[in-house]
This record gives sequence, C-alpha cells and structure tokens, in this order.
Amino acid sequence: MTVPSAWAPLRRPAYRALWLAQFASNIGTWAQTVGAQWLMGDLGGSALQVALVQTATTLPVFLLVVPSGALGDILDRRRVLMSGQALMLAGAAGLVLLTASGAAAPVSLLALIALMGVGQALSMPSFQAIQPELVSREEIPQAALLNGVNMNVGRAIGPALGGLLISLAGPEATFAFNTASFLGVMVVLWRWKRPAEHRPLGTEHVLTAVRSGARYVRSSPLFFRVLVRCMLFIVFGSGLWALLPAIARGPLGLGATGYGVLLGCVGAGAICGAFVVPALLRRTGKNLLVTIATCVYGGATALAGVTTAFPLAVLAMLLAGAAWIAVLSTLNATAQVLLPAWTRARALAYYQLVLMGGQALGAIVWGTIADVWGLRAAMLVPAAGMVLVLAYAARGLALSDRRLDVSPATYWEEPPEIDGDAATGPVLITVEWRVDRANSEPFIEAMRRVGRSRRRTGATQWGLFRDSADPDLFLETFTVATWHEHLRQHQERGTVNDQQVQDAARSLVIDGTTPLVRHLIWAESQERD
Repeated sequence: MTVPSAWAPLRRPAYRALWLAQFASNIGTWAQTVGAQWLMGDLGGSALQVALVQTATTLPVFLLVVPSGALGDILDRRRVLMSGQALMLAGAAGLVLLTASGAAAPVSLLALIALMGVGQALSMPSFQAIQPELVSREEIPQAALLNGVNMNVGRAIGPALGGLLISLAGPEATFAFNTASFLGVMVVLWRWKRPAEHRPLGTEHVLTAVRSGARYVRSSPLFFRVLVRCMLFIVFGSGLWALLPAIARGPLGLGATGYGVLLGCVGAGAICGAFVVPALLRRTGKNLLVTIATCVYGGATALAGVTTAFPLAVLAMLLAGAAWIAVLSTLNATAQVLLPAWTRARALAYYQLVLMGGQALGAIVWGTIADVWGLRAAMLVPAAGMVLVLAYAARGLALSDRRLDVSPATYWEEPPEIDGDAATGPVLITVEWRVDRANSEPFIEAMRRVGRSRRRTGATQWGLFRDSADPDLFLETFTVATWHEHLRQHQERGTVNDQQVQDAARSLVIDGTTPLVRHLIWAESQERD
C-alpha cells in the first residue's frame, strides 16, 4: 500500500485553511499562557496563584471533555466547534478589556481563563472527530502528524512571542493576539460547508450518549489497546516536559533565552519527525514504529537528565520532539480510523482524557521524585520505566495494522412494530442459532466477536447459552435499555465490520436454517402504560 506524503492533507482546501487558523491559535494560546502568568505576578499573586493559571486551563477540560465528546456526536460538530471557539474568544476578549482598563484581579483572571478552558473542552473532541471528514482515510495518519507539528511548533513559538509582546506592550498584547487568532478559526469554520447529517431517530440525550460512548470504549479491544498504550507512554513521557524548566535553570544553567531555544528544538524535532514518520511507517508498521520511537524518547529523556552540556541537551530535545510526535500521531491516527462516525467524538474524548490525565499524573509523580531524590533520578527512572513497560506493551498490547471498515451499514432485519412509547424498556432480544456440533468451537469464538459488536452498538448485557437437551441449539441473549436504543442499533450504529462479524457467525449455522429472533419488552413497563 502506498503511503501519502507527509504534506498530502494540506492539498485539501478545508483542511489547509483550518490547519493554518489552528496554527495561529496554538501560538496565541501559548503566548497568552505566558502573558497570564506574568500578569498574575504583576497583580501580586502568590506562587500558588501563578500555578493556578495552568489549573484553570486544564481542569475544565479534564472535567468536561467526555460530555463534550457526546455533544460532538449528537449535535452538528461544526456548530459545537464554533460554540467552543466563541467561549474562548469571549474569555480572551474579556482579558483584554480587564487588563486595558486596569480592573484585572487574580480571581477575575482565573475565572476568564477557566471560561476559555470550558471552550477548549467543548472543541477538542469535535476537532479530532472532523479530521476524517477533511481528508481521505489514507491521509489520516499524515493529518495527525501535521496536527502534532502544529501544536509543537506553536508551543515553541508562542512563549517567545508572548515574552516579546509583554516587553513591547504589556500582557494585554498577548490577550489581544489570542483573541484575533480565535476569530480566524471561527471564520474558517463559518465558511466550511459541512454536509448535513441524517438522523432518522432524532438526537440522543447527552447522558445516554455518554453511557453509549463508555460502553463502546469498553467493548472495542483495539481502541482500548490504543488508550492503554497512550497512558503508559504519557505517564512516563510527561516527566521530560514537566521538569524541563528545572533542568534548564539547574544543571544546564540557562536563562529564559536558552530555555526558549530548547523549546524551539522540540518544535524542530517535531517537523523533522513529520518527514521521517511516513517513510518509517511504510517499512515497519504501527507497532514497531511506536516501539522504536518510544525507545528513542526514553533515551532522549535519560540524556537530558544526565548532561550538563548545552549541545547534548539540544540533541536530546530534537530527538524527543521527533519521537513524541511519532508516537502520539500514530496512536491518534490509529484511534481515529477505528471509530465509526456515530461515536467518534465521544470515544476520542476518552483519548483526550487519558492524554491530559496521564500528563497531570506524571507531572506529580516525577516532580515529587525530583524533590526527594533530585532531577537526575526523576529523569532516569521514567526513561528506564518506559523501556521496561515497552517490553510488555509491544507484545501484549500490540497495535494492529489490520484495516477495519467502520463505514455505516444496515444489515439487521427490520424489527417489529410495537405499541406504545419507544422509550419503553428494557428490551430483551433472543436469537436461536442451530449449529452442528463439529462447528461449535469456531461458532463460540465467532460469537464472542458478535457479543462485542452488540455491546458496542448499545447492548447493556450479552450472553450465549447452549441447550443441554439439544446441543445443536445455541441461544444468544442481549438486553438494550429502551426500544429506541434498539432501533439505533438497527438504523444508525451498524458498520461494515459489524456486518462481517455477524456474517462469520451465520456462515457456521446448519444449512437450511436461519437464526430465529425474538423481541421481549419488560412486562412491568407495559403494565404501567
């Protein structure tokens, strides 16, 4: 299979426009972070209040990203994105007005930053979920790479630009730049003509969507494997980013300019990685690529922890930037292609939750180790742990290069009509399968995959039973919360892969027989009606 070039997605007008607007927004976000921390100091804020700037940014995302993912699936993602950008625009504009008028205070500063965090939480899952709508399926890995480059280069440029703007015009200049960057993203989203989605059964309730997203994640082993691999990498890998300022000030003896150079090297490494990763992917596959990049990142972390030479630290940051983007872009692209459109945003919200939670947990752990045993130990321990965990992850949690077709498919027989409210439930569905004893073991194995498919699309419980008096008869049972949810299984949530799984089980039934399906509705709910 031919792998597109690293820059192929930029040939797509909609993707290119959004990528450029997001690049300006990432720079603005990092510039504003510097401006907010500086302003908090000017306002007489304590060290804790300065640290709370980062908390106000990340805590709303951690708390709201999962329900925001559900909103991204049940509402128009373009409108969800515009709403999130509008909240961030309002927060940045509020900071400009407060600062320019001299009315800023620590509490109001944190409140407006938290408002922007809510907007970021609303935007993140939907932004990830629309990528397959902007590029071809073959270009998703390259799009994930370019998004990683976007973020890392923005992180390298933004703080330097923020420092320059503060020196020229004060912290309010960073807030004004960020405000303008959000306007650019909103203009691009407003001009993007996203095709309307057909929802024959209407919009899901948010809580129902959240539950169905969690059920999908639990019942999708390949996607769950991506989440675990991401968590293991992030927890160990976050030590470098959390402690890099301390390393720059301590063992390397650098000032702000030197620290900025190190951040710039991370961005440069990410750009180099964008060129190298597609070629490596053609030769190695996902699993080996992530394994190699993880080893490189662990080595870069160890080198950064032991060296006192600036050139070696620069080398470590270049390698770390390339390896970081290689691992996370591969994991992110793998997650995207595994998910059907109906659940993509809410499932990717769990990916973002793991990403942010892993960084927060890692920063606490390695920061504590640095305080107790020193910086060198806090860098060498996660570097060694990363390599040790990798030995298990590369086999027990191997990433598959198998392509799953998650495009929509309607393959179930139409359910019967019922009297009464579609919200009635729960519903018990039974399916009788007749399978020759010679095929019983292959059938049971095939039905395990069918069971996961049922749970992914809405079943709350699933089981397979065998008749003791008639060993050729198998009874499959699964329950769904409401009749409406069961209709969604029929009409909205099936994929070609689910159809192939069910066809594999059907191919094992006794010739001339067909599975017998029954639908049973909870009797007490009918009596109450």
